[in-house]
Parts: sequence; structure tokens; C-alpha cells
Amino acid sequence: MTHTPGWDGGLRWPLVALLAMLLWLAGCATVPPPPAPKLAHSTALPPRADGLLAAVEQQIAGQHGAEVSGFRLLDSNANGLRYRLAVIDGARHSLDVQYYVWFADAAGQLLMTRVIAAADRGVQVRMLFDDLNTMLRDMGSPELRDAMLARVDAHPNIEVRVFNAWRERGWLGRLGEGISDFARINRRMHNKQMVADNRTAILGGRNIGDEYMGLNPAFNFHDLDVLGVGPVARQASAVFDRYWNSSWVRRLPPPQPGADARRLTPAMIELPPAAAAHPATRAIAAGQRDWTADMLALAHTLTPGRSAVHADPPSRAEGSANRMPAAYRALMRSAQREVLISNAYVIPDAGFMADLQDLAARGVRVRILTNSLSSNDVPAVNAHYGPWRQRLLQAGVQLHELRADAAIQAAVVDTPPVKSGFVGLHVKAMVVDRQRSFIGSMNLDPRSEIFNSEMGVVVDSPVLAAQLARHLERDMGPDNSWQVVAAPEGGLHWHSSAGTLASEPARHVWQRVQNLLFKLLPASYY
Repeated sequence: MTHTPGWDGGLRWPLVALLAMLLWLAGCATVPPPPAPKLAHSTALPPRADGLLAAVEQQIAGQHGAEVSGFRLLDSNANGLRYRLAVIDGARHSLDVQYYVWFADAAGQLLMTRVIAAADRGVQVRMLFDDLNTMLRDMGSPELRDAMLARVDAHPNIEVRVFNAWRERGWLGRLGEGISDFARINRRMHNKQMVADNRTAILGGRNIGDEYMGLNPAFNFHDLDVLGVGPVARQASAVFDRYWNSSWVRRLPPPQPGADARRLTPAMIELPPAAAAHPATRAIAAGQRDWTADMLALAHTLTPGRSAVHADPPSRAEGSANRMPAAYRALMRSAQREVLISNAYVIPDAGFMADLQDLAARGVRVRILTNSLSSNDVPAVNAHYGPWRQRLLQAGVQLHELRADAAIQAAVVDTPPVKSGFVGLHVKAMVVDRQRSFIGSMNLDPRSEIFNSEMGVVVDSPVLAAQLARHLERDMGPDNSWQVVAAPEGGLHWHSSAGTLASEPARHVWQRVQNLLFKLLPASYY
């Protein structure tokens, strides 16, 4: 569930609300996949013995055994960008990327130049995007998006596919299709992963865009990924293959007559002027670099652990049974002492609340961090989360909400020298008993429960769990979040190092107005 900062103000949200209601009324009961020719079946290339990433895995296997992967948390947005560049530049044979969002902004275009450079040196690249809005920012229209991706797809070593594609490729046609076929259009592929050489994977919450990499001067997300080397990469590849070969996946439409059909090269991709001059991107935008020393040194610092990658099936798009919520809640219910949760969008259901009450009855301490109204980029979610605060507290939860001015902004969220206007939470993570960690794409809301496909990895490692717990407890501290408590006189109070508030924190009055308006719409469509 992601929206650009531009959707956070002005008159756009009421228009979106009106459209959402029209689409809701136009929904239909069945969701057949759109007919299309069957695409060529392909699977991930098996890992080979040569290459930088093979050398990194060999070091881990030599120290901990072939069944164990090595992990590093990517807590800072700067590292989220840095290690994606390292993985792309370090790929020797194959690169598979699967994303809900890949914007055509500074971060998106920078990473695309490196993907094309990898293909130029012979790496086989498969790119799978959800078709909702990928590459739209700074491209101006869906047609321009299609034209750019078609030029990427023209590379002999790159194949681009889209999930749950629009039949109509222009704005006007999409508006009509959205109304007439809303039940299908509303189901999206929210997965996020990058796998190189079938040996290294990056999994977690980050999409590809400036606000996920700390480069947006208006607003940046606090987010989390995990880099994994070893068997976890093969587990992630198996998920990718299921989606890549799904009946819900399509090739891009052919370029429009007269469109530039030349194969795109890195030199043809121009970063936006502000980004090209940006110190954070200027040093790395010239081309790929040699990451050998960095990655071999990283191998000695990776945390060993056994992993299981969970994912919804691609048929989730037609309403088949989901798997991610069940896997997540089974992990949560297994707790004996403590559960720490950080999740951007929380709208509980009765089953989740029953699980929390059971944990409390067994003496398990549960702490949850989510967005406050002030940090939330999707006011509709906050509108439907708000009524659950009292019930969460009554279920024994210690509840925290991120501050829009969180102290972690400088060191973790913004990539220097960016200083953004405010911070929002996009993490989807959980630690159980300081032993097992979940990091993934799934929010705790009806959209993830009902409509989206999701994925995530569970790592069994007390060391990694301790590292993640430290991050979450830091984020729950009074310099970074508000603790929500029941007020003695009734109602709620918000406590932080900034003081105590008797009403939920907001950045401006319009946020409070939006919060009221979105309570009129159904919670399940966010």
C-alpha cells in the first residue's frame, strides 16, 4: 500500500474518495484472468560456481554449512540503495526483480541504468512488475511508461512482464476499465524481491522510488529489507518463478506507431536534473563499480540463520485462499514470552484481536509500532485504524505510533544530504521471543488480507532477532514515537519526549479533515 507524497494534500484525496466509492459500487463477484496467449515458461538459472556472489555464499557455507544462509538487515534507506546497487553490479549470470512499484524517479532510473548495464555484460534479466502504476512518476502518462519499458524489454538479455495488466493503456481507458472491471483491477501483486545469480536476495518492504531510498526532499519512508545469501535466494527464486509463469502475467504491449523503439542504453536514461547534481547519486550514477572488496568483507559479518520464504500464490488475484496472513499469525501465536511488531498499516480483524487476547492471557508481552496520523501517507488507513486503538490497549498491547519528526530521520531515513519534510513508517517486521524474525511486504490491514498477494521471509536466528529487536525498540522510543495510553479521565493520551497530547498528533488541519472524510468509506478497500 503505497502512495506518493503528492497524494497527501490538496483536493486530490476527496477526488480519490469519490472514485473509490464509484469503483466499489461497480465491483463484481468473479475475477477471471484476462485472456492472453500463454507465455514461454522459464525458471531461475541454477547457481553457478563462478562470480562474486558465488564466492560470498561459499564463504558462508564453509563457516556455517550449506543449509544456512547469511543475513544483513538493511535498516537505513542509504543501505537499501547501496546494497541493491551492489547486488545488481555483482551479478554474473542472472537477475530477477519483482516489485509492486518501480518509479521513474532518481532512484528508479539510477537502478534501471545498472540493470541495463548488467544485461550489457551478459546477465540474463527478468523483470516482473505489478501493472498498476510502475514507472509512472516523472513519465507523465501510462503510454510513456509503456514506451520506456518496451525499450528496456527490447534488450536481448532482458524480458519484462507485468502482473494483472490493464487492457487499456491510456488514462481515459483505464478510468473506464477501473469502473467496469474493478474487482479484478483491485487485486495487486504487492511482492518485493531482487535475486541475483540465484545466490543473493533482497526481501522486505521497500519498493523502488526516491522515498524508499531516502532521496525525496518532501517525505521519506522508514523501511526495512533483509539481504540474504545462500538457500534463501533459491527459496525466493521459487516464488518468483511461480509468478513469472502465472496466467496472470503478460508481456508488454508493442510500441505505438511512431514511438522510439530503440533499445534503451544506460546513457539514454537521464536522471532528473536535481538528482543528477545530488551528492547522494552523483558519485554512483556514472556506471557500475567493483564491489568485490565490499561484498567479500560483508561475508564475514553476515548473521547465520535458517530461513523459510512464504508467499501467496499468484492465483490470489482471482480470489484463491491466501497464505501469508495464516503464516504470519501462526508465527505470532507461537510466542511464549514476547512479540515485537512494526507495521505501517494496521486495521485489525476479529481473528487478529482474538490472537492478541490469547497471547495476553498467556502472559506474552506484545508491543506494536505503526503510523500516527501525522506520519501516515494514507489517511484512509488511519481513519479506520483509529477506532481500534482502545481495543488494542484493552487486549494488552503496548501501542506506539511513529512521530513524523522521528529522531532517526537523519541517520536512518534520509540519505545525506537530503533532509525531508517528514517521516512515515513502511516497515513490515516482527520478532518472536528474540528467536525468529519476519520481514516482508504484508501489512496488517484488509488490503493485504483480502486483495493483495504478499511475501516475506522468516529467519530462525537469535542473533538476527536480537538485532531486529534493537531496531524496533529504538523506533518505539520516545524520541521516535508516541506511546498511546488510556487516559485516566477516558479517551487517549499520546506520550513522547515532545510532551503529552490529548488528541492524536497531526501535521496540519487538513489531515484531520481527511481522517473524518475517510471514515465514511469502507475499510476493506485500502
